[in-house]
Amino acid sequence: MSGREHHYGTTVSWTGNQGSGTAGYKTYSRDHDIAAPGKPPIPGSSDPAFRGDPARYNPEDMLVASLSACHMLWYLHLCAVNGVTVTAYADEAAGTMAEDSSGGGRFTDVVLRPRVTVAPGSDSAKAVALHHEAHEKCFIANSVNFPVRVEAKITVGP
Repeated sequence: MSGREHHYGTTVSWTGNQGSGTAGYKTYSRDHDIAAPGKPPIPGSSDPAFRGDPARYNPEDMLVASLSACHMLWYLHLCAVNGVTVTAYADEAAGTMAEDSSGGGRFTDVVLRPRVTVAPGSDSAKAVALHHEAHEKCFIANSVNFPVRVEAKITVGP
């Protein structure tokens, strides 16, 4: 490591008190706001399976999105410095979480499925190979204890 550290801070504020706090399991909303200084809030809740609001992001959505975004940002950087011109990128990432008998659980895997369009003249073999390097460099993928697989598809287009 280079010895540099980066620090991040967020504030999560519960907004789901419906008048009686947590007096009962069904008496409160799981709604909350996620905020960081100078950034718009993200509306959060729990997964609908756990009485959450399906219109809000849940922690599981955010974990999968973090893995996807980190991979994409590394990939775009590596393409830029290796002469591969990306013109479009979309990832339909999917994660699997398994509950255990105690009601807890954990993620068992995440699959990233980036669909990348590169400009004509770009080296499509290099474009594929750079996904491996992006995966190795991704801070978030290096921080989780479950497999993160990458199933990339490269298209050469205008």
